[in-house]
Amino acid sequence: MADAPFREHVVLITGASRGIGEQLAYQLAEQGAWLALAARSSEALEAVAAACRTRGARALAVPTDLRDEAQCRHLVEHTVSEYGRLDMLINNAGMGFPRRFEALSDLSTIRAEIELNYLGTVYCTYYALPYLKRSRGRIVGVNSFGGLLGLPGTAGYNASKHAMRGFLNTLRTELHGSGVSVSITYLSAVRTARLQEVMGEQARKVPALDPARCASLILRQAARRRREQVLTLSGKTLVWLNGWAPALVERLLASTALISYRE
Repeated sequence: MADAPFREHVVLITGASRGIGEQLAYQLAEQGAWLALAARSSEALEAVAAACRTRGARALAVPTDLRDEAQCRHLVEHTVSEYGRLDMLINNAGMGFPRRFEALSDLSTIRAEIELNYLGTVYCTYYALPYLKRSRGRIVGVNSFGGLLGLPGTAGYNASKHAMRGFLNTLRTELHGSGVSVSITYLSAVRTARLQEVMGEQARKVPALDPARCASLILRQAARRRREQVLTLSGKTLVWLNGWAPALVERLLASTALISYRE
């Protein structure tokens, strides 16, 4: 891959105030990209935008609640108004509330996961698509093993990621011949503040990916317009095994404490 494949590309990143989104912003900034950064926390978002500018990028902070369709439309239109075009949309924002389905006190977390992880992607993609078709651009979806397998303790999150995967795969087919590529990355656990928040001391015992490394692999995939990638050897192995022996994988997942969380 060239050293700076996204130089002066206009890139919109959701969930850009922390974690993988923050690292994506920094790495694109170092390539000289023109960035539009979205998240709910205006203060944290502006701090990331400022750090991007010191790295040589143009960076626009657009506080956005992706659960609100009107705000997603404003995000895209403000980006295009500022830069004149849009070359890549990275649907990175996501949130999970680990808990076994039967242990939920109500369905509010399920609704929140669907609204943010799935509908947020749909809203942003819908309003970005006309501009991406003009630029023959890229759509990137940051997904999870939860979008491929039935990981216990994450029913709402898994459902939202399965929906996101189905949406983006269908869109890729519909866009065949348009010049717009659709890439999906499937992550395992990532060492972020959110992982610590959810799992407490147990987070130290979980094999987890570094956010900067995740960002690097996502951008390499996007630059090459690759359709899909599953991160980590163990992840690839589990997905492959699920294709051949799904009942075995189900038993393994059911008997393994993959998800631990604070009550």
